[in-house]
Amino acid sequence: MRSTSMAAALAIAAVIPAPSPMQAQAPGARTAQGAWGGKTNGLGHYADVNGIKLYYETHGTGRPLILLHGGLGAIEMFGPNLPALAKGRQLIAVDLQGHGRTADIDRALSVALMSDDIAALIKHLGLASADVMGYSLGGGVALQLAIRHPEVVGKLVVVSTPFRRNAFYADILAQQGQVGAAMAEQMKQTPMYQLYASIAPRPEDWPRLLGKIGDAMKQDFDFSKEIAGIKATTLIVAGDADIFPPAHAVELFGLLGGGQRDGGWDGSGRPKSRLAILPGLTHYTIFNAPALAAVAIPFLDDPAR
Repeated sequence: MRSTSMAAALAIAAVIPAPSPMQAQAPGARTAQGAWGGKTNGLGHYADVNGIKLYYETHGTGRPLILLHGGLGAIEMFGPNLPALAKGRQLIAVDLQGHGRTADIDRALSVALMSDDIAALIKHLGLASADVMGYSLGGGVALQLAIRHPEVVGKLVVVSTPFRRNAFYADILAQQGQVGAAMAEQMKQTPMYQLYASIAPRPEDWPRLLGKIGDAMKQDFDFSKEIAGIKATTLIVAGDADIFPPAHAVELFGLLGGGQRDGGWDGSGRPKSRLAILPGLTHYTIFNAPALAAVAIPFLDDPAR
């Protein structure tokens, strides 16, 4: 579905290992439904961190990669990219606060606070650090994690995520202003609600989630100064028809040291971080497009980066 309400709700990009003995396995009886549903085939657990019971699943073995979904989504929205990313690594996919199988708590939706949750999860799992990949809202959380908790971040993959609110196209900003609890009934025709209603601990919290998302999207933000200090080797990914112009992704690349000089015949002048603008993809298709895993995997696997 490509309705205005769906576009408005998805356009929330940046608002806001050894098992631990404290792990509690999550019930697996409920299967995600709708266009973004399907089995994830992961081993689900809840981690008690920062006053929230954070749901996560593990897939595969190897170097850990934390995967963070977009707003009003859940782990399942990555579709075929889940098994692709799990090949050769331990994929730890998380449902963020108030999303998927993680119930909301009495706290605003904030990318900073959610990044604290992920840092606590990494420590809860007994990991010294992990690579981190986030899409949209999850990308904002990933950026904040690299800013606030650099010691736990290895490589960073940021997908379809603006670092300034005014980077969104004007029509997207207008749509964001419409999002709130009053849209709850209208939004029940979207894949986001179908997925949420099938797996959320409290499906009746749907209006509450939309209200919090709407409040978060009305807040101005600009992470420019903080991003310039990120030390993690980073891959920036955007679609060429995303919710912000490709030039904004290029600007983010520049803040991380990219685009300053020729790479040289031997490649010695290449920047530490990388940039990928994926052709033909929008903000509403990039997260489950095979092209996303295809560009992320070589970056994550490259021992020189």
